[in-house]
This record gives sequence, structure tokens and C-alpha cells, in this order.
Amino acid sequence: MTIAPPPRAASYSALVAWGRSARAQERLVAWGRMARADSLLESARAHDRAGRLSEASASYQAALALAEAQGEQPVIAEALRHLSYVHHRRREGAAARSLCQRSHAVAVAIGDAALASEALNSLGVYDLGAGELAAARETFHSALRGASSPQLRGRIEQNLGILANIQGNLDAALAHYGRSLEAFLSCGDERGCAIAYNNLGMVSADRKLWGDAERFFGHSLEVATRIGDVHLRGLALLNQTEVFVARQRYDEALQSADAALAIFDQLGARANKSDAYRYLGVVYRETGRSALAESRLRAAIELAVEAGGVLEEAEASRELARLYQDLSRNQDALKLLNTAHRLFRRLDARRDLVDVAGKVEELEGTYLAIVRGWGQSIETSDSYTHGHCERVATYAVRLAEALGLDEFERTTVRLGAYLHDVGKVRVPHEILNKPGRLTNEEFGVMKMHPEYGVELLAGIEFPWNITPIIRSHHERYDGSGYPDRLRGDEIPLHAQIIGIADVYDALTTTRSYRGAMTHDEAVAEIRRCEGHWRPDLLAAFLAVVNAERQSVD
Repeated sequence: MTIAPPPRAASYSALVAWGRSARAQERLVAWGRMARADSLLESARAHDRAGRLSEASASYQAALALAEAQGEQPVIAEALRHLSYVHHRRREGAAARSLCQRSHAVAVAIGDAALASEALNSLGVYDLGAGELAAARETFHSALRGASSPQLRGRIEQNLGILANIQGNLDAALAHYGRSLEAFLSCGDERGCAIAYNNLGMVSADRKLWGDAERFFGHSLEVATRIGDVHLRGLALLNQTEVFVARQRYDEALQSADAALAIFDQLGARANKSDAYRYLGVVYRETGRSALAESRLRAAIELAVEAGGVLEEAEASRELARLYQDLSRNQDALKLLNTAHRLFRRLDARRDLVDVAGKVEELEGTYLAIVRGWGQSIETSDSYTHGHCERVATYAVRLAEALGLDEFERTTVRLGAYLHDVGKVRVPHEILNKPGRLTNEEFGVMKMHPEYGVELLAGIEFPWNITPIIRSHHERYDGSGYPDRLRGDEIPLHAQIIGIADVYDALTTTRSYRGAMTHDEAVAEIRRCEGHWRPDLLAAFLAVVNAERQSVD
């Protein structure tokens, strides 16, 4: 006859309570004649490896109930730990930690150091996921001290490598992953080897060593395919796609991303599907298929949001911003970059499994590229101002350094310099390029460009406070500027810095209405109007440009 397995339970305590009931004891005794708890545990692990989490969860609970009835404490410890990891993969952190702590307690009670180390290793993973990096390191090293098997040592070294990677220490990560691979090779643990190869590939990719990365991902894919680990095969395909994109082998990238997407769709892994869609979007972007690229990247963002994947959403937003940059949709690009920046900072607050500092540095490089490109595009309507924003940025950042401003403020100044004249896109071409003196009416239109610039950027929440620079870079210390007639320190410092750099560059370059002044003539003109500038700022700026002039001479 067929005997039904134990029912699914909401918690371990509920399952144990069911297992101790008279009816359950009779049923388990009968079932136990036909099944062993350790066999059920192995069946559950097979479901787990194949990515069938619902079946794995039910089977772990069945093994747990039978082991409890039969008094098999080691199986109880293992089933609890494996079941906890199913909850972890479902992002059910509290349940995962509680089950794993029970596993550790059972292992300690029966004096099984190996099982206790297994539980500690899993608890270290949960500490890592919660951003408790110091606690994770301590827990991993405690686990390593009690690890007698090479498989366990390999997994702990792997997790220490992940910890080093999060902190941007790629040398330490490489060493840990190398020791992990050695341990798995020594005992013939093929799945462990596949994971180690995958990790070594990711470190190599972070170092831009694409040949090494491709080789490691290839090994991981080969082993994962041979042992039938579907989820790991999908990860190897996905990571391989990054290499193909970096090496501009787009046909291969498209094939591997498609194959990974099919796997993750089958497994219902939405965060991984988001990554696959992101790579498809990147491939389409790099091969000039903009509509397809936008569609796939939008899908990546939507899937990441559904799955609660903050990292996946941030990276997909960044890639869509790059597409919009290519399409000269600068405002859309900057809005998405701001979204990505905010998400990466949220990861930093959570101390998630990612080198956030490296991600933010890369993101800010994209910011600068887009803002610089936008600033340069503004200049194309006026051949006389070509390179103006770049030069103003150079002068302004040097002045900011001379004034002792920190890196964040210098970045604010640089971005503000690139965009200070963005409002000129709304000024009629005939006014911008008029060869003679502007009429009062025409100058009135020209004086609107700071306000136009603020309006253009109104929907963009920059991480840096750029709006005051755009609005106030034509204000003057003595109150003679525009648009708000601000005086003295009512004018934001960053706007004053851009203002004097802007004037110096305008004076020393040819314009449609006059020729360029020499450096000395420009300095004399600025000194003549010294009431326009804060005294210490004026002195610092003149020192900067005079020093540069002397170095050129």
C-alpha cells in the first residue's frame, strides 16, 4: 500500500508536535518500514540541487519528522540545516536563522563537531547576508577550526572569499577561492569545484582578466552540466555572458544569455532572470538595436523590483541610463543614474553581498561621462564656445582644491561646471551667435538661461547639489549679478567658484562679438571688477591661473 508522508508544517516545533502525536507515531512507524530518514534526506537534496525548492522543502520536512520519530539526531541536525537554507534562498531570513541555530544546538548536544561546523558555516552566510561582516568573519573562522572534511573546508574558504570580495580585497578573495578549489579537488567534490571555478571567474572578471574568467566559467559550466546542477549551470552561463560582452563576441553573448534566461524561467528565479534580461539588453544596445535594448532592460528592472533584488535593479538602471546616453536622452539617463546611485547606497547601508564602493565609483564615472557629453552637446550650436565647459571644469576643480574642498564637493563643482550653461539650449540660435553687441531685449533673453537650466533639471534629483550652481553662477558678490541679485555669502560657494572660472574662460577665448584676451589682460579685467568676487576666492583663483600660466611659459 502507499503511505502518505508527513504533512508540511509551518515550523519545526509544529512538525515535532505532529510527530509526537499518537496518530502520527503509528503512521511514521508504518512509513519507517518503507523508508529511512537519511534516504529521504538525500532525496530532498536532489530536489534542492535541481532547484525544485517546493519539493525540497517538503522532503526535508518529511525526513525531519521521520528522524525525530526514529531518534536519529545527526539526520535531524542535517535536515534542519538544509531546510534552513531553503528558507534563506526564499529570502525568509528569520526562519532560516532559527532553523540553523536549532541544527547547531543538536550537533553540539550530540558532540558532533563536523555537524556543528556545518551549522556555523551556514550561520556565517546569514550574517554575511545581513551585512554583519565582522560577525560573519568570526563565525567562519570558528567553523573552519572544527572542519575536518575537505568539502567543509572548501565551502568555508569559499565564503571567506566572498567576504573579501565584498570588501574589495580581490587578492584575499583569489587566495580563499584557490584554497577552496584545492580542497574540493582533493576529495572529488564536483559541485564544490564548479562553484569554486565560478568564483575564480568572477574575481578574474572584476580584474578585467577576461581570458582567465572565460576559462574558469567554462570549467564551471562543464562540471555543472555533468552533475545536473541546473541553477549553477544557469549562473555559469550568465557569468560567461559578461565575458562575451566584454570581448565584443555578441552572438555568443546572446546565446548564453538566452540559455541562462530559459533556465531561470524554469526555476522561477526572478532575480537571476533580471540579470539575464540585463545582459540581453546590453547586447542589443551594443549592436545598435535600441528598441530591443530598452525593452529588455525595462523587463530587467521590473523583474528585479518584483523579486526585491536591489542590486539587480541598480545594475539594470545603470545599463538603461547608458542606452539613453547613447540616444542623447540625457535627462532620462540622469534620472536612472540617480535611481541606481540611491539603490547602491541602500546596499551600502545593508552591507549587501557586493563591493558597493567599486560599484559606486563605476557609476560616478558614468555620471561624469553623461554630464560631460551633455555639456559638450550644448556647445555644438556655437563654434566659439567649443570646449568651454571642460575648461571651466578644470579651472573650477583646481580652485576648489586650493580652497581645501573635499572630494565630494570637488565632484559637485565638476558636474556643475559641465552643466552650468545647460539652459542655453532654450536661447534662440541667433542670439547665441550674434556677432555684435546684444540689445537690451536680447540680453534679457540670454539672462534667462540660469532659470531655464534649473527648469530642465527639475525632475532630476542629483546626489550632488548642482541646482544652486546652475541658478547662481552669474550672481556677483556686490549684488550686481542675475537672476536673483544675491549679495555676498548669499551666493553658494560652488556657484561663486564656477562664476569666476566661467568669466576667465570667456575672456581668454574668441567669441562671436570679440577676440580673445591674453592671460594678463583677462587678469587685469577681473581685478578691475574685484567687487564681483569674494576676496579670498579671488586671490586663490588668481594664484591658480598665474601658476598655470608660469608652468606653460
